[in-house]
Amino acid sequence: MSGPELVLVLRYRKAVTYGFHVLLGALGQHETDTRYEVRFGESAEETARHIREAGDTRVLVLWSFYSPDAAALAEELKQIRELADGPNVTHLAGGVHATAEPVQTLDAGWDMAAIGEGESTLLSLVDAKGDPTGITGLAYRDATGKLIRTGKAKQRDLNDFPGFALRWDKFNALEITRGCIYACRFCQTPFMFSAKFRHRSLENIRWHVDEMRRRGLRDVRFITPTALSWGTQNEEPDLAAVEEMLASCKEGIGPQGRVFFGSFPSEIRPEHVSREALRLVKKYCANNNIIVGAQSGSDRVLGAAKRGHGVEEVRRAARLGIEEGFRINVDMIFGMPGENQDDVGDSLALARELADLGARIHAHTFMPLPGTPWRDAPPGDVDPETIREVDRLSRRGALYGHWQKQRDHAARLAAAAEAYPRPGRSRTILPMASDSC
Repeated sequence: MSGPELVLVLRYRKAVTYGFHVLLGALGQHETDTRYEVRFGESAEETARHIREAGDTRVLVLWSFYSPDAAALAEELKQIRELADGPNVTHLAGGVHATAEPVQTLDAGWDMAAIGEGESTLLSLVDAKGDPTGITGLAYRDATGKLIRTGKAKQRDLNDFPGFALRWDKFNALEITRGCIYACRFCQTPFMFSAKFRHRSLENIRWHVDEMRRRGLRDVRFITPTALSWGTQNEEPDLAAVEEMLASCKEGIGPQGRVFFGSFPSEIRPEHVSREALRLVKKYCANNNIIVGAQSGSDRVLGAAKRGHGVEEVRRAARLGIEEGFRINVDMIFGMPGENQDDVGDSLALARELADLGARIHAHTFMPLPGTPWRDAPPGDVDPETIREVDRLSRRGALYGHWQKQRDHAARLAAAAEAYPRPGRSRTILPMASDSC
């Protein structure tokens, strides 16, 4: 057999393996006439080596990254191009940042940006041996420099593709829901995947669990924007559906296996926390901790962010969780747009209250993420007194997180938004504005 017609080189970083595994899962079951190879570049140097070893064969280098990493990876892209490049090499960026900021992504050095969900786009590119002509879900510049946008990729049923890459023996937490009806203004998920739930079916989930057990894997975890929303299309959890799913997963993974639900990498909305729900988790799952998304201790800020719940629901969720024997981790974001000193005081008071109950605070600094209604907001500003209080909570073991690093990310994202203003959109963000996105 002759050599490959296309070499796919993945810039394979630990932070983004989930997305790559999903793409490879789709590719692994795809029938194509194209002879291709897949290679994993776990560093800039290894990625460049794979490009050089491909010789004159068409090379498609796949990148996936979140918005806070975009600037650093643009520098790495320059480094790789210096080590290995040629007219046969195309660098394709995908993920939420490329979807939200395709022009910014192209200007940063990538040849193409994948817009929207990447499975169908990648399969089409493989079929076309890397030629983007006529393929939806892309942005690129033609030979004259003209910007070509082919629109978002078609959304497919989650059951159409495996949630991990069996052919390459690459596994991860299983995505059971894509999209989110809770269109929080700071979150990229509903604006990339649409503000509705698309669930993987019970039968398909069980198939994945059976495949994991067959390969000797023991731990089942889930990717979902809101764990207790699986099986429903509205704001009310369907606990009967959740129980059926958890029971099937526990049976499927076997007596030596474990199921984790409502813990990393997913969370539970505070208004969904109930004794019945917590006891379902305790009955079928191995985790003794649960992540609850609070985000603020101010009802005013929660309303502005369109969270869909208030502070009292957060208090109730923490109390119930602790009473039922769980360690509760509460996500909170400091420096939200329009936040005043009273709002900050309310958030710090809630953080202290929850810490006294036995909960831990997972602290974040607000970042104006591309693709969100608050993309043009100023970066999160954490005043010195708030920093001192957060540090005190951290020293007593009641708070953790990368909130300090996120302050730097926030400043870079705000500067990028300033350099790429959105046509027709005001840069003034009013926290109680009536506009909807």
